[in-house]
Amino acid sequence: MDALFLTVLAVVALAAAVYAQLQIPRFTASPAKITLTRAVLIVVGIASGYVASAGYANDRPLATLAFLIGFGTIHIPAAFILFIKRARHAGKS
Repeated sequence: MDALFLTVLAVVALAAAVYAQLQIPRFTASPAKITLTRAVLIVVGIASGYVASAGYANDRPLATLAFLIGFGTIHIPAAFILFIKRARHAGKS
C-alpha cells in the first residue's frame, strides 16, 4: 500500500483513539469503570496493532504505521458511540 494512504489512515485512527480516550470519563459513571474501559481499549488496541504490523516486518516505517492503524481502529466503534452519546446529551452510565 502507498505510504501516504497509510499515513492518512493512521492519523484518522489515532484521532479516533484520542477522542475516545478523552470522552470516556464524560460518559462513564465510576473511576473503576473508566480505568477498565481505557485498559481494555488499550490492550486490545496494542494486540491489534501488533498483528497488523507483523505483515511489514521488513519495513519499519510501514510496520509503525500499520501498528498505529491497528491500535486506532479498535477505538473507532467506541469513538462513534461516544460521539452519538454526546450528540444526544446522554448522561453517565
